[in-house]
Amino acid sequence: MKPADAFLHALHEPILDADEHDPDGLRFRTVWISDIHLGTPGCQAEALLDFLRCVECEHLYLVGDIIDGWQLKRSWYWPQAHNDVIQKLLRKARKGTKVVFIPGNHDEFARKYLTHNFGGVEVVKDCIHVTADGKKLWITHGDLFDGVIQIAKWLAYLGDTAYEFTLKLNRYLNSLRARLGLPYWSLSKYLKLKVKRAVSYVSDFEGAVAREARHRGADGVVCGHIHHAELRDIDGILYANDGDWVESLTALVEHADGRLEILDWTEHAARTAQAQKALTNSLVTVAG
Repeated sequence: MKPADAFLHALHEPILDADEHDPDGLRFRTVWISDIHLGTPGCQAEALLDFLRCVECEHLYLVGDIIDGWQLKRSWYWPQAHNDVIQKLLRKARKGTKVVFIPGNHDEFARKYLTHNFGGVEVVKDCIHVTADGKKLWITHGDLFDGVIQIAKWLAYLGDTAYEFTLKLNRYLNSLRARLGLPYWSLSKYLKLKVKRAVSYVSDFEGAVAREARHRGADGVVCGHIHHAELRDIDGILYANDGDWVESLTALVEHADGRLEILDWTEHAARTAQAQKALTNSLVTVAG
């Protein structure tokens, strides 16, 4: 099955009415997620489903690389959990959340459907979001500002293959760490932050999208693409990157007052589990 066919098939499957929703979950005005890479073994679909069940919002932006067409062309991989993510997004749209999909380079096949609406999910090239406190944020995946992709796409494909190998190695490494009682550690994230050329690439990318946001008259930019969550000021422009759902498990969220925050789902889940454990222990103590 071609990536485009998988995309359309998932969008047109019957939406089940049954839905696991946490009534005590988190509520935000807006949520941005990107770089999910459905169709790859590295995708953290179960963690994302947990996030989507716990979080409610008025606006949900899918900022590219939701489905990994590059990987699906090399080798077909589409477990039920990946289909469940698509179905969950469609349920959110059906229940009133405004869902907007900005295709990235890995799901560039979806760019042929710009301006189309699938089950309540609007597909656009890019867009402007106005926060509750009046800031104009330009939303783009960001691959158009990646010199490697624009100048030498073959090199980007080669880099993607190397990245997949690193993720595979990382899974084996963390399996061993788990048996030793050690926490999760990201090899590729470590390499990105330590290799000088990679650090320079990230900095150049951030500067480029911030300059384009200024050129467009926006107060800030929200993007993905480089799998590095960040929220900072670049020469008076708010730069926000929502990270990824392969390693970082992060999202960008807007609170009711317009305040933006990077939400690390791994840390949130750990705090929740710790709080539940403490509550259970206290109840056992009282019962005893």
